[in-house]
Amino acid sequence: MTRKTDIICAGEILIDFIGHQNEAAISNTRDYHRYLGGSPTNVSMNLARLGMNVKLAATVGDDGFGNYMLEKLKDNGVQTDLIRVDNDTPTSVIFVSKTTSTPDFVAYRHADTQILGNQIPEILFSETSIFHTTAFALSRDPAQQTILMLANKAFKHDCTLSIDLNYSPRIWKNRKQALAVFKEYCSYDPLVKISEDDMERLFGEKKSHKDIFDFFHNEMNVSSVCLTLGSEGVKFSRKHKEIIALPAARVDNVLDATGAGDAFWSGFLFAHIKGYSVEKSLKIALSLAAIKLQHVGRLPQHIDILTKLLDFK
Repeated sequence: MTRKTDIICAGEILIDFIGHQNEAAISNTRDYHRYLGGSPTNVSMNLARLGMNVKLAATVGDDGFGNYMLEKLKDNGVQTDLIRVDNDTPTSVIFVSKTTSTPDFVAYRHADTQILGNQIPEILFSETSIFHTTAFALSRDPAQQTILMLANKAFKHDCTLSIDLNYSPRIWKNRKQALAVFKEYCSYDPLVKISEDDMERLFGEKKSHKDIFDFFHNEMNVSSVCLTLGSEGVKFSRKHKEIIALPAARVDNVLDATGAGDAFWSGFLFAHIKGYSVEKSLKIALSLAAIKLQHVGRLPQHIDILTKLLDFK
Protein backbone atom coordinates (compact mmCIF):
# COMPACT_ATOMS: atom_id res chain seq x y z
CA MET A 1 0.00 0.00 0.00
CA THR A 2 1.40 3.39 -1.03
CA ARG A 3 1.44 5.95 1.74
CA LYS A 4 1.67 9.75 1.48
CA THR A 5 4.79 10.10 3.67
CA ASP A 6 7.69 7.74 3.02
CA ILE A 7 9.38 8.20 6.40
CA ILE A 8 9.27 10.12 9.66
CA CYS A 9 12.68 10.36 11.34
CA ALA A 10 12.56 11.23 15.03
CA GLY A 11 15.56 12.13 17.15
CA GLU A 12 18.70 14.17 17.42
CA ILE A 13 19.39 17.21 15.32
CA LEU A 14 22.82 18.64 16.05
CA ILE A 15 25.53 20.91 14.82
CA ASP A 16 28.47 18.64 13.94
CA PHE A 17 31.79 20.41 14.34
CA ILE A 18 34.08 18.04 12.43
CA GLY A 19 37.80 18.39 13.00
CA HIS A 20 39.95 19.76 10.21
CA GLN A 21 43.09 17.78 11.16
CA ASN A 22 43.14 14.20 9.84
CA GLU A 23 43.31 11.34 12.37
CA ALA A 24 43.69 13.76 15.30
CA ALA A 25 42.03 13.10 18.66
CA ILE A 26 39.65 15.75 19.99
CA SER A 27 42.38 16.90 22.40
CA ASN A 28 44.72 17.58 19.47
CA THR A 29 42.26 19.05 16.98
CA ARG A 30 42.77 22.79 16.45
CA ASP A 31 40.09 23.70 13.89
CA TYR A 32 36.55 22.54 13.16
CA HIS A 33 34.17 22.94 10.25
CA ARG A 34 30.42 23.25 10.88
CA TYR A 35 27.93 20.76 9.45
CA LEU A 36 24.30 19.92 10.06
CA GLY A 37 24.29 16.52 11.79
CA GLY A 38 22.61 13.99 14.03
CA SER A 39 21.86 10.50 12.74
CA PRO A 40 18.08 10.90 12.09
CA THR A 41 18.82 14.28 10.54
CA ASN A 42 21.40 12.77 8.20
CA VAL A 43 18.99 9.99 7.23
CA SER A 44 16.17 12.45 6.57
CA MET A 45 18.38 14.66 4.39
CA ASN A 46 19.81 11.70 2.49
CA LEU A 47 16.37 10.30 1.74
CA ALA A 48 15.06 13.70 0.66
CA ARG A 49 18.02 13.88 -1.75
CA LEU A 50 16.81 10.55 -3.15
CA GLY A 51 13.34 11.95 -3.83
CA MET A 52 11.58 10.55 -0.78
CA ASN A 53 8.77 12.38 1.04
CA VAL A 54 10.44 12.96 4.43
CA LYS A 55 9.48 14.53 7.74
CA LEU A 56 11.89 15.13 10.62
CA ALA A 57 10.56 15.27 14.19
CA ALA A 58 13.13 17.04 16.37
CA THR A 59 13.77 20.07 18.55
CA VAL A 60 16.16 22.98 18.05
CA GLY A 61 16.97 26.03 20.11
CA ASP A 62 15.74 29.52 19.29
CA ASP A 63 19.21 30.62 18.21
CA GLY A 64 21.51 31.04 15.23
CA PHE A 65 22.32 27.34 15.04
CA GLY A 66 18.64 26.43 15.12
CA ASN A 67 17.89 28.90 12.34
CA TYR A 68 20.78 27.50 10.29
CA MET A 69 19.43 23.96 10.72
CA LEU A 70 15.90 24.83 9.64
CA GLU A 71 17.17 26.64 6.54
CA LYS A 72 19.43 23.72 5.53
CA LEU A 73 16.67 21.16 6.01
CA LYS A 74 14.25 23.16 3.88
CA ASP A 75 16.91 23.69 1.21
CA ASN A 76 17.35 19.91 1.03
CA GLY A 77 13.65 19.13 0.77
CA VAL A 78 13.03 17.86 4.32
CA GLN A 79 9.61 18.81 5.72
CA THR A 80 10.09 20.71 8.99
CA ASP A 81 6.52 20.98 10.31
CA LEU A 82 7.31 18.45 13.07
CA ILE A 83 10.33 20.39 14.34
CA ARG A 84 9.80 22.38 17.52
CA VAL A 85 11.76 25.53 18.38
CA ASP A 86 12.49 25.61 22.11
CA ASN A 87 12.80 29.14 23.50
CA ASP A 88 14.46 28.01 26.73
CA THR A 89 17.05 25.47 25.55
CA PRO A 90 20.02 26.03 23.22
CA THR A 91 20.65 23.93 20.13
CA SER A 92 22.73 20.79 20.77
CA VAL A 93 26.27 20.60 19.36
CA ILE A 94 28.82 17.81 19.03
CA PHE A 95 32.54 17.98 18.30
CA VAL A 96 33.78 15.09 16.15
CA SER A 97 37.27 13.97 15.15
CA LYS A 98 38.04 13.59 11.46
CA THR A 99 38.96 9.97 10.83
CA THR A 100 38.59 7.05 8.46
CA SER A 101 37.57 4.82 11.40
CA THR A 102 35.04 5.29 14.22
CA PRO A 103 35.19 8.99 15.19
CA ASP A 104 35.88 10.34 18.67
CA PHE A 105 33.32 12.89 19.87
CA VAL A 106 32.26 15.23 22.68
CA ALA A 107 28.54 16.05 22.85
CA TYR A 108 26.85 19.06 24.43
CA ARG A 109 23.19 18.05 24.50
CA HIS A 110 20.34 20.45 25.10
CA ALA A 111 17.38 20.96 22.75
CA ASP A 112 17.71 17.61 20.97
CA THR A 113 16.40 15.82 24.09
CA GLN A 114 13.25 17.96 24.25
CA ILE A 115 11.02 16.10 21.80
CA LEU A 116 7.44 16.24 23.08
CA GLY A 117 4.47 14.01 22.42
CA ASN A 118 2.34 16.67 20.77
CA GLN A 119 4.87 17.21 17.97
CA ILE A 120 3.61 14.27 15.90
CA PRO A 121 -0.16 13.81 15.44
CA GLU A 122 -1.08 10.11 15.58
CA ILE A 123 -3.03 10.33 12.32
CA LEU A 124 0.27 10.82 10.45
CA PHE A 125 1.27 7.21 11.09
CA SER A 126 -1.68 5.92 9.08
CA GLU A 127 -0.16 7.60 6.02
CA THR A 128 3.55 6.90 6.75
CA SER A 129 5.60 3.92 5.55
CA ILE A 130 8.47 3.98 8.09
CA PHE A 131 9.10 5.50 11.52
CA HIS A 132 12.85 5.70 12.26
CA THR A 133 14.87 6.65 15.34
CA THR A 134 18.19 5.97 17.12
CA ALA A 135 19.65 4.80 20.42
CA PHE A 136 21.12 8.29 20.81
CA ALA A 137 17.63 9.81 20.65
CA LEU A 138 16.26 7.28 23.16
CA SER A 139 18.96 7.96 25.74
CA ARG A 140 17.26 10.87 27.51
CA ASP A 141 13.82 12.03 28.54
CA PRO A 142 11.49 13.52 27.52
CA ALA A 143 12.56 12.34 24.03
CA GLN A 144 12.83 8.74 25.23
CA GLN A 145 9.27 8.45 26.49
CA THR A 146 7.93 10.43 23.55
CA ILE A 147 9.59 8.16 20.98
CA LEU A 148 8.46 4.98 22.76
CA MET A 149 4.91 6.30 22.80
CA LEU A 150 5.12 7.19 19.11
CA ALA A 151 6.55 3.77 18.28
CA ASN A 152 3.49 2.15 19.81
CA LYS A 153 1.19 4.39 17.79
CA ALA A 154 3.13 3.75 14.59
CA PHE A 155 2.91 -0.01 15.13
CA LYS A 156 -0.86 0.19 15.62
CA HIS A 157 -1.15 1.90 12.25
CA ASP A 158 0.93 -0.76 10.44
CA CYS A 159 3.81 1.66 9.97
CA THR A 160 7.16 -0.21 9.76
CA LEU A 161 9.59 0.75 12.49
CA SER A 162 13.34 1.21 12.13
CA ILE A 163 16.17 1.91 14.55
CA ASP A 164 19.89 2.55 14.40
CA LEU A 165 21.23 1.18 17.69
CA ASN A 166 24.17 3.61 17.74
CA TYR A 167 24.83 2.99 21.42
CA SER A 168 27.65 4.69 23.30
CA PRO A 169 28.22 4.59 27.08
CA ARG A 170 29.41 8.18 26.84
CA ILE A 171 25.87 9.12 25.86
CA TRP A 172 24.05 6.47 27.92
CA LYS A 173 26.04 5.13 30.88
CA ASN A 174 23.41 2.73 32.21
CA ARG A 175 23.62 -0.29 29.87
CA LYS A 176 20.92 -2.19 31.77
CA GLN A 177 18.47 0.67 31.32
CA ALA A 178 19.46 1.04 27.66
CA LEU A 179 18.79 -2.64 27.00
CA ALA A 180 15.37 -2.38 28.66
CA VAL A 181 14.43 0.60 26.48
CA PHE A 182 15.74 -1.16 23.35
CA LYS A 183 13.68 -4.22 24.23
CA GLU A 184 10.53 -2.13 24.48
CA TYR A 185 11.19 -0.52 21.09
CA CYS A 186 12.11 -3.88 19.58
CA SER A 187 8.78 -5.33 20.73
CA TYR A 188 7.37 -3.62 17.63
CA ASP A 189 9.72 -5.68 15.42
CA PRO A 190 11.66 -2.86 13.76
CA LEU A 191 14.29 -3.11 11.07
CA VAL A 192 17.44 -3.01 13.22
CA LYS A 193 20.76 -1.54 12.10
CA ILE A 194 23.82 -2.20 14.26
CA SER A 195 27.60 -2.09 13.87
CA GLU A 196 30.37 -4.14 15.44
CA ASP A 197 31.48 -1.07 17.40
CA ASP A 198 27.92 -0.46 18.64
CA MET A 199 27.66 -4.02 19.92
CA GLU A 200 31.04 -4.06 21.63
CA ARG A 201 30.05 -0.88 23.46
CA LEU A 202 26.59 -2.23 24.32
CA PHE A 203 27.75 -5.60 25.67
CA GLY A 204 31.04 -4.39 27.09
CA GLU A 205 32.86 -7.11 25.16
CA LYS A 206 33.35 -8.40 21.63
CA LYS A 207 30.77 -11.02 20.63
CA SER A 208 30.61 -13.29 17.61
CA HIS A 209 28.26 -12.36 14.82
CA LYS A 210 26.20 -15.47 15.57
CA ASP A 211 25.81 -14.46 19.21
CA ILE A 212 24.76 -10.96 18.19
CA PHE A 213 22.14 -12.22 15.76
CA ASP A 214 20.88 -14.83 18.24
CA PHE A 215 20.49 -12.12 20.88
CA PHE A 216 18.32 -9.93 18.67
CA HIS A 217 16.29 -12.78 17.22
CA ASN A 218 15.73 -14.65 20.49
CA GLU A 219 16.03 -12.10 23.31
CA MET A 220 14.69 -9.04 21.50
CA ASN A 221 12.37 -11.02 19.19
CA VAL A 222 13.44 -9.02 16.13
CA SER A 223 12.94 -10.51 12.65
CA SER A 224 15.55 -8.55 10.65
CA VAL A 225 18.99 -7.40 11.81
CA CYS A 226 21.59 -5.61 9.70
CA LEU A 227 25.16 -5.75 11.01
CA THR A 228 27.58 -3.34 9.34
CA LEU A 229 31.23 -4.36 9.32
CA GLY A 230 33.03 -1.27 8.03
CA SER A 231 35.52 -2.14 5.30
CA GLU A 232 34.44 -5.79 5.56
CA GLY A 233 30.93 -5.05 4.29
CA VAL A 234 27.66 -6.16 5.85
CA LYS A 235 25.71 -9.16 7.14
CA PHE A 236 21.92 -9.28 7.15
CA SER A 237 20.12 -11.87 9.26
CA ARG A 238 16.45 -12.80 9.12
CA LYS A 239 14.85 -15.31 11.47
CA HIS A 240 15.01 -18.86 10.13
CA LYS A 241 16.66 -17.73 6.87
CA GLU A 242 20.18 -17.88 5.52
CA ILE A 243 22.40 -14.90 6.37
CA ILE A 244 23.21 -12.57 3.47
CA ALA A 245 26.83 -11.35 3.49
CA LEU A 246 28.14 -8.76 1.04
CA PRO A 247 31.54 -7.04 0.71
CA ALA A 248 31.92 -3.29 1.02
CA ALA A 249 32.11 -1.24 -2.15
CA ARG A 250 35.69 -0.38 -3.03
CA VAL A 251 36.80 3.11 -1.98
CA ASP A 252 40.36 4.10 -2.90
CA ASN A 253 40.43 7.37 -0.97
CA VAL A 254 38.43 7.51 2.26
CA LEU A 255 38.16 11.12 3.41
CA ASP A 256 35.73 10.95 6.34
CA ALA A 257 33.80 8.10 8.01
CA THR A 258 31.42 10.39 9.94
CA GLY A 259 27.89 9.71 8.69
CA ALA A 260 28.83 6.65 6.63
CA GLY A 261 26.52 4.44 8.70
CA ASP A 262 23.70 6.93 8.22
CA ALA A 263 24.31 6.94 4.47
CA PHE A 264 24.24 3.14 4.44
CA TRP A 265 20.94 2.95 6.31
CA SER A 266 19.45 5.72 4.17
CA GLY A 267 20.21 3.65 1.09
CA PHE A 268 18.70 0.55 2.65
CA LEU A 269 15.50 2.29 3.76
CA PHE A 270 15.16 3.96 0.36
CA ALA A 271 15.36 0.57 -1.36
CA HIS A 272 13.06 -1.05 1.20
CA ILE A 273 10.40 1.60 0.59
CA LYS A 274 10.80 1.04 -3.15
CA GLY A 275 10.11 -2.67 -2.61
CA TYR A 276 13.50 -4.01 -3.69
CA SER A 277 14.83 -7.36 -2.49
CA VAL A 278 17.01 -7.44 0.62
CA GLU A 279 20.13 -8.18 -1.42
CA LYS A 280 19.54 -5.32 -3.84
CA SER A 281 18.69 -3.03 -0.92
CA LEU A 282 22.02 -3.89 0.71
CA LYS A 283 23.91 -3.22 -2.51
CA ILE A 284 22.27 0.19 -2.80
CA ALA A 285 23.10 0.87 0.85
CA LEU A 286 26.76 -0.06 0.35
CA SER A 287 26.95 2.16 -2.73
CA LEU A 288 25.58 5.17 -0.86
CA ALA A 289 28.01 4.58 2.03
CA ALA A 290 30.89 4.46 -0.47
CA ILE A 291 29.84 7.82 -1.93
CA LYS A 292 29.74 9.32 1.57
CA LEU A 293 33.19 7.99 2.52
CA GLN A 294 34.69 9.99 -0.33
CA HIS A 295 33.38 13.31 1.03
CA VAL A 296 33.72 15.26 4.30
CA GLY A 297 30.42 16.08 6.00
CA ARG A 298 27.13 15.15 4.40
CA LEU A 299 26.54 13.73 0.93
CA PRO A 300 27.77 16.05 -1.83
CA GLN A 301 25.36 18.36 -3.61
CA HIS A 302 27.14 18.42 -6.96
CA ILE A 303 26.41 14.85 -8.11
CA ASP A 304 23.24 13.01 -9.09
CA ILE A 305 23.07 10.61 -6.14
CA LEU A 306 19.99 8.73 -7.36
CA THR A 307 21.45 7.97 -10.78
CA LYS A 308 24.71 6.76 -9.23
CA LEU A 309 22.85 4.44 -6.86
CA LEU A 310 20.55 2.83 -9.39
CA ASP A 311 23.31 2.42 -11.97
CA PHE A 312 25.36 -0.05 -9.94
CA LYS A 313 26.23 -3.46 -11.41
